[in-house]
Amino acid sequence: MPFQLPPIPTAEELKKKVIDSAIWRSIFRGGVWKDTPRDRAQHILGNVWLHLQPSRVRKNGLKWTYTFGLGGLSFFLFLILTVTGVLLMFYYRPSVDLAYRDMKDLEYAVSLGSFLRAMHRWSAHAMVLIVILHMVRVFLTGSYKSPREFNWVIGVILLVMTLLLSFTGYLLPWDQLALWAVTVGTNMAAASPGLGAEGPFAMLGRSNDVRFVLLGGTAVGANTLLRFYVLHCVFVPLVAGALMILHFWRVRKDTFSGPPITPQELPHDKVDTWPHLIVREYIAALGCMIFISLWSLLQKAPLEEMANPTVTPNPSKAPWYFTGLQELLVYFDPWIAGVVLPTLIMVGLMAIPYLDPDKTKGTGRYDFKERPLAMTYFLFGIGMWFSLIFIGSFLRGPNWDIYMPWESWLIHKPPPPHTWSLPLGWGLLVVGGYFIVGMVLPLLMGPQFEWKKALQKGLLVILGAAAVIKISAHMAWEQILWLVIFIYVYYILGVLVPRRHLVNQPKVRYAITMVLVLMMLGVLMKMGVRLGFHIKYVLTVPQFQLNI
Repeated sequence: MPFQLPPIPTAEELKKKVIDSAIWRSIFRGGVWKDTPRDRAQHILGNVWLHLQPSRVRKNGLKWTYTFGLGGLSFFLFLILTVTGVLLMFYYRPSVDLAYRDMKDLEYAVSLGSFLRAMHRWSAHAMVLIVILHMVRVFLTGSYKSPREFNWVIGVILLVMTLLLSFTGYLLPWDQLALWAVTVGTNMAAASPGLGAEGPFAMLGRSNDVRFVLLGGTAVGANTLLRFYVLHCVFVPLVAGALMILHFWRVRKDTFSGPPITPQELPHDKVDTWPHLIVREYIAALGCMIFISLWSLLQKAPLEEMANPTVTPNPSKAPWYFTGLQELLVYFDPWIAGVVLPTLIMVGLMAIPYLDPDKTKGTGRYDFKERPLAMTYFLFGIGMWFSLIFIGSFLRGPNWDIYMPWESWLIHKPPPPHTWSLPLGWGLLVVGGYFIVGMVLPLLMGPQFEWKKALQKGLLVILGAAAVIKISAHMAWEQILWLVIFIYVYYILGVLVPRRHLVNQPKVRYAITMVLVLMMLGVLMKMGVRLGFHIKYVLTVPQFQLNI
C-alpha cells in the first residue's frame, strides 16, 4: 500500500487545535473553544488586560471618530516607554562622568542603541501630546459628567504625572540641551510661595528651598542627576501606574460614556467586544508602533555637546510642553508664571465637572450648542496655552526676542523699550476694580439678549471710547489697536458669556466660576498692557515681594 501524507490542516483547524490544547487553556482559562457569544464573553472576562472592557458594546461606540483610541494609545505609549526604558537602563549609569559617555555609546556602539533611545524619546513626547488630546476629547464629549467626575480629577493628575515623567527624563542624557532645560524648569520651582527663596512669604533659606530639594544642591550637578534618575525610573512610574490602575477601574465601574443612542439604534443593539472592539484597539496600537518606529528611524533623538554649566546657550529653553510657562515669564514674576498659574490651571481643570451647570445634556456628543459655556472657556484656554507654546518654541530667539520664521538669529534685535509700573494706589484700584466690576457687571444685565446686536453695540462703544482716548491722550495707533482687541475679548468672554449662561446659577457656583474666568482673562489682559503699553507690573507690593 503506497505511503500517503496526512492531509494538510487548514488555518482554522490549526487555530482550533492550538486554542483547544491543554497548554492554551491552562494559560487563558476556560474550556474548549466553541466560538459562541458565551465563549467570546468569557475571553474578555478571563483576561487580565481585556477584562477592563465590557463583554458587549454598542455598535455606535465602535466608530473611530468617537474616541480616536486616544486613551488606549496613551497606555500603549506608556508600555513602549517602560520596555525601551528598561533596555536603556542596561547601558546607562547615572553619573556625571559616565552618563554622556553612555549616551555616545548608545548612539554609535550599542546595537540598536540609537533606535531604542530615539524610540524612548519620541514616545515620551507623543505620550504628552496624546494624553492632552485624550483630555480634550473627554471634555468635548462631556464624558466627565456624573458619575465620572472624580475619574476626570484622576485624569488631570495623570496629566501632571505624564509631564513630570517626561521632564525628569530630560536631564539623563547630560548634554547642554538637558542641563539648561532642567535649569530653566527648576528655577521656576525656586519661586514657590512659602517654599522657594524667590517667592513671597519665603520661609526657607536660599540654600534650603524646594529647588534645593529637587537639585540636591544649589546647582544642577551629580546629586541632581541621581535624583532625577530615581524619580524618572522608580517614583513617578510607580505613582503613575497606581493612578492608571485606579483610572481604568473607575472607567469600568462608572460605565463607558458612549455616544447617545440614535433613533435607528436600539438600547440592546450590541456586539461582542471580542473581536469587534479589541481588533480596532490592536490596529490602533499597531499603527502607533509603526509610526513611532519609522519616526525613530528617520529622526534621531537630539544629543548636543556634554553639559557645561559655564556655557549658557542663547536662548535657553525648557522642554516644549513647558515653553508656555517660560513665555509667561515675560509678563509675570517667576512665582506667578511658574507656580501660581500652573496650580490655578490644574485646580480649574479639576473643578470643571463640579462647576459645569449642564448635568444632563451633552454626554457623548461633539456638540457646541449642548454646552456653550464650558466649551467656550475650555477651548479658549486650550487655544491660549498652545499659542504660548508655539510662541515660546518657534518664535523666541536669542535674548528671548521675537523672531519670525524667515528672520535670521544672527541679526540682533534692538533692546526692548523701557517698562514702568503703576503706583501702589493705582494698582490696588485697577486690580480690585477689575475683579469687582467683573463679578458684578454680568449680574446687572438680564440673560436675554440678541448676540449679534450685543456684539455690534459693544464693538461700536469700544471703538468710540478708543477714538476719544486717541484724541485726548495722543496714543499710538498700535496701542489703540491693542486696546480695542483685548477689551473686546474681555467684553465677550467676561460679560456676554457669563450674562447669558451664569447669572441664573447658584451664587457659590457663579462666584467660583467667575473668579476662575477673570483670572484666565487677567493673564490675557496683563499680556496686553505689557505689549501695548510696556507696563511691567500692574500691582507691586515690595514688602511681600508681590508683583503682578
